[in-house]
Formats: sequence, structure tokens, C-alpha cells
Amino acid sequence: MKIALILENSQAAKEELIIAALKKAVTPLGHEVVCYQDASKRTYVQNGILAAVLLNSGAADYVITGCGTGEGAMLACNSFPKVLCGHIETPLDAYLFSQVNDGNCVALPYAEGFGWGGELNLEYIFEKLFCAPGGGGYPPERVEPEQRNKKILDSVKEVTHRDMVTILKELDRELVRGALSGETIEQHFFADCRDEQIGAVVREILA
Repeated sequence: MKIALILENSQAAKEELIIAALKKAVTPLGHEVVCYQDASKRTYVQNGILAAVLLNSGAADYVITGCGTGEGAMLACNSFPKVLCGHIETPLDAYLFSQVNDGNCVALPYAEGFGWGGELNLEYIFEKLFCAPGGGGYPPERVEPEQRNKKILDSVKEVTHRDMVTILKELDRELVRGALSGETIEQHFFADCRDEQIGAVVREILA
């Protein structure tokens, strides 16, 4: 699995700590971490745009993002199609979101409640998020209805959201350009993008 890490500008100072915690937890599981390390400039709204582009294009299989409280990043990400983002504060949140909701994105609070032991909490969150394949269900007797509800939610989002190419073209051009510009886009996105239409519109926006 290719896991993209996107940080908000207000949390840029914690970048190295978060990257280290994520890699420590998921590298032994065989997952690849791709760091979109232009954190000094992106707002949580722009992180939502970038997360949606990465997931819809296939450039990433999972996105880890967040902001001061995690709330804004979660709301921004869930504004887009094919993004199911959970707000995660504890390892239990992470495990249950993975098993019950089977999302593809999480938003963490990197300022609120982040004190002594904060890096350990991050490691434990990332461990529980990826310790088992998503959608396994919990508790066991609820597996079938939870998996059914997830499929229903996916079908609802197909109706309530438009496609990413249309969205990118109609959003404010400077807002989108700010979200998609930077060295890490050039280094990672175009190499990993699996959707030609999204790749083309991103090139057009950045031109």
C-alpha cells in the first residue's frame, strides 16, 4: 500500500516527528510512505484537495493528514468524491475506523492534546490503523451489517459527488494551484498517477 502523508502549514514544525512515527509503524508491514512535504504552505482546505487528487488518481492508496484539531482537515477531505476520512485521536479510534468504516484517509489533531508522549500516541495510532486489512468488522457479530452499510455509503457518495476532473476545473484556480504545486508533486505525483485525465488537468493547472 502506498500511504501519502500531507501536513498543514500550522503543523509544519512537527513534520519530522510525524514522518518518523508513521514510517516506524508501517514500513515493517510492507507499506510505502510518500511524504508530500510542502507543509509550510498548504492550508487544511488545500490538503483536502491534494488528498482527493491523490486518492482519485490512484497516486496513493491511503492518505494521512490533519491540522491543529483535525476537524478542518477531515471536513475538507470528506468534501470530495471517493474520499472517506475519519477523525482519529486514539489507537482505538484508528482500529475501529479501519475495521468498521474501512476508510482511505484519516485526519489527526497535531496540536490539540499533543504533549508528553505525543509521538508514542502517533505510533500506536498508525500501528492500529494498519494492523489488519480494512473492513474486517468489529465486533464479530456486526461484520455483515457493517460491510453492507459501507457499500451503501459508497453508493451514496457516487450520487452526491461529481467527478474530480470537473471539480478541479471549477474550483478557484489559485486555491488549487497552491494545493498542487511544490517539489513533492513533481517528484511523486506524476510518477504514481494512474488516471490520465486527472494527471492532465493537474498539469494544465500548474502550467
